[in-house]
Amino acid sequence: MSDTPLQPMTDQDAAPTAGDAAQVADPLKNGEGTRFSEAKQALTDNTVKLREQAGDKARGLAEDGKARASSALGQLSQLLSDAAGQVDEKLGEQYGQYARNAAEKVQGFSSQLDEKSVDDLIDSARDLVRKSPGVAIGAAAAVGFVVARLLTAGLDQRDRT
Repeated sequence: MSDTPLQPMTDQDAAPTAGDAAQVADPLKNGEGTRFSEAKQALTDNTVKLREQAGDKARGLAEDGKARASSALGQLSQLLSDAAGQVDEKLGEQYGQYARNAAEKVQGFSSQLDEKSVDDLIDSARDLVRKSPGVAIGAAAAVGFVVARLLTAGLDQRDRT
């Protein structure tokens, strides 16, 4: 054992010397700082790339949905037109005319849907929500209810088979 008495540690004992401070700063100057900035840039680039891919995928799905909706509306219009003749025979021409008017309205809506791009439809939906949020919430609730009923009916049929 050493004969020097133990002394308490002071602030000067814990403070780094000028040489130690230079060694701490040197790794940042020697390239670790650039590796960090390169990694940050790569992460930013990947984020932008993924966002673009997600946007393209969503746009493709929206175009597909628009085409399917337009096709379904066209079929509904044709169904209403075909039924108008039978309604004329069974209930009278006045009620048949209601069916024809409904078919024309549905066909007109289908044509408008075909003519607009997905971006135009999104802009129209945003405008509708801004102008009358109550109607938008009601429409969303109605669509949600119909989708839930369709899904439930599909699951019930699957369970029976």
